[in-house]
Amino acid sequence: MTEHVDRSEPEPAAAPAGSAVTPADAADAARLVAFGLQPKLQPARDQEYTELLRRYRDDPAFARLADAVAAGLGLVVLEVSPRAGMAVTAAEDSVFAVRMGDYARRTTADSGDRFLHGLAHLAAAALAFPRPEDLADDSYIGRVTVNGVDAFVRQACRRLEERAEELGENTDPATDAPGLEAAWRIWARRSATGATKDARRPAASTTGIVAKALAFLTDSGFLQRTGEDSGGTYRTTARYQLQVRDLAGSAALAELLELGVVPVTDGTASLLPAEDTEDLDLVADAGLPFHS
Repeated sequence: MTEHVDRSEPEPAAAPAGSAVTPADAADAARLVAFGLQPKLQPARDQEYTELLRRYRDDPAFARLADAVAAGLGLVVLEVSPRAGMAVTAAEDSVFAVRMGDYARRTTADSGDRFLHGLAHLAAAALAFPRPEDLADDSYIGRVTVNGVDAFVRQACRRLEERAEELGENTDPATDAPGLEAAWRIWARRSATGATKDARRPAASTTGIVAKALAFLTDSGFLQRTGEDSGGTYRTTARYQLQVRDLAGSAALAELLELGVVPVTDGTASLLPAEDTEDLDLVADAGLPFHS
């Protein structure tokens, strides 16, 4: 009796479900990243966005694919959730990165002002989330005003001047001197409001610089404008909280908060009144509400 030998090729093992990436999967992942690049778009108002976020949460393979698409575009994924959507930030070498020099040139031809624009953004972040627990609490909403940010920087200038005098350091650097401390001193010499024939706020004034910074953050989906008081009032978004968390380790932000200009005790916060405000060039209604 002859033994039958089956010489046919063995059938390949079935691929695990979900292991194969299809062009449709790649398109959906790219679509999710595209939604993330629209910071003003709220997931709750777009059904497709909501579905892609759910898929990211429930399908690890799809989540890895979306993360890879973002990484290929030079984007860092901060969080993916119904609260923040797909929150991404651009790495320094990303085509989506907005550099402070480019941002400042949109506002002024004076290259020396880029330090002041950077300081306005730094101060807004410090005031929006003055405590570590504010950054950790997803339900926390910070509030800033144009006049409040300007007042905060001017009081920081006073603290820095006092510290420099105690240490016997030069307190009058050249206007174009690099460095954040030099920027604070330049800010103190700049007019808060300036004057124009039609009563508009000059872009080169410090409140003009702050207004530009907060408007940029609003256009970027990080702030929402809530009123006109105090030069313009704004509330933070989940995306801004994530961005500031990413910034929180910077030495500049830590130094700004350590100046003690913003005291926090029982859950409320306010600008610390200066001993002598006559030479601080503060605008009217420079107070800053932090909580509703």
